[in-house]
Formats: sequence, C-alpha cells, structure tokens
Amino acid sequence: MTLAHLRNGDTLTRLAVGFAVSVTTAWRYLREAIDLLATLAPDLAQAAARAAALAYAIIDGTLIPIDRVADQRPYYSGKHKRHGVNVQVLADPAGLLVWASPALPGAVHDLTAARTHGLIDALTSGEVMTFADKAYQGAGGTIWTPFKRQPNRRGCRSGNDQSTGNTPRSAPSANEP
Repeated sequence: MTLAHLRNGDTLTRLAVGFAVSVTTAWRYLREAIDLLATLAPDLAQAAARAAALAYAIIDGTLIPIDRVADQRPYYSGKHKRHGVNVQVLADPAGLLVWASPALPGAVHDLTAARTHGLIDALTSGEVMTFADKAYQGAGGTIWTPFKRQPNRRGCRSGNDQSTGNTPRSAPSANEP
C-alpha cells in the first residue's frame, strides 16, 4: 500500500478500495510505514560522510506541489506559480538519492533552504566537491555553480559579437584533483 501511494501517488480513497480497508485504516498504515522509513533514513552527517567518499555530489532543490493550506502565502512559489514545499536533494554522480531534507514552505529560495538545513556547511566541512545549478551562486565553500555571464569589452551581452571578451570559466572536470 505504501509503495502504491509513494510511487504512483494513489489517493487514500483509491488505496482503501483497492486493499479493502477503510480510509482511516489506509491512512494509519501509510503513516506508520512512512514514519518507519523516516527513522531508517540517514541524517545529514551520515549523508555528508557518504558523499565524501564519492567523486562529487549534486545538490538541487525541488518544489513538491501541495493542496492549498490555511496560510497560503508562505507555500506559494512565485517561480513555479503554484503552492508547494521546497525539498533539498543531495545525489551521487549517477543521480541516485543520498539525502533529502525536511520540507520548507515553497516560497523559500533554494540557497536559503540549503543554508537553513546546514547542507552547505556539512558538504564544505567534509570537503565534498559539489555541483549545483545557478540558484546556489554565492554559496561558497566546495559548491561549484555556473558562473554568471560577463559582458564583453564593448559591454554587449549578446553571443553574436566576434571579439574575445571575457568568457565564463567552467568548473573543473570530475577527474581533476
């Protein structure tokens, strides 16, 4: 039942009918299973230690859509134009989940959420080379993000200019020390 709910997003009503139990019983079973999974999940220190053994790690934030709540404002993401919760994800080079943060309201920016959970500090103290998208620019430490594009000598930002103005520096290859 828990797999059907987590994997397919089946509602409690559908699960109750499919498994021939009441909606209340379906909710109780799901709650117990999810609580058990949460206790078995690694904490941030364990995840950072596992990430330190990797060549590099990847962090990203995702908005998980939710139904509206009584106090809607903090859960509304202007970027995505919908209500949701912000979850920070730490993944290995293959994209497999290493750690997922507790949910914060959807209006919280990715970098703020990562700092709130202590993710940036944990990865930096473990000297984990980490790649992130441009939402994490300015994170510092061992977090590598794309560089902001700089204007060329004429102050033009278009790529049509043939001059060899400033070009953005790229992150090192994963094979470099």
